[in-house]
Amino acid sequence: MIQKEPSYAPGKVRVIFKIPGSLWVESINLVGDFNAWDVASLPFEHDENDDWVIALDLDAGQSYRFRYLFDGMHWRDEWQADAYLPNPHGGFDSVVVASLE
Repeated sequence: MIQKEPSYAPGKVRVIFKIPGSLWVESINLVGDFNAWDVASLPFEHDENDDWVIALDLDAGQSYRFRYLFDGMHWRDEWQADAYLPNPHGGFDSVVVASLE
């Protein structure tokens, strides 16, 4: 699930990525344009409900390709993404638009 809200940083939108804690995984990383597709730099953490969550302040009006990486080896898409685009690996990337509209 993706939630968007105003950011305290000017010109940014806070984008919250949330995955149910009921998934049987040891780790989840957010990987995309916003971190140069670095598979380790954006790990999810558990929130007070034991769900997986991570929040980023992204440039307002920009679109970002991304995917989730489960346990360092299983790529997953976001089913509530704003769009999907083909990637060079024969699959699709999820897209989030940093907008409050």
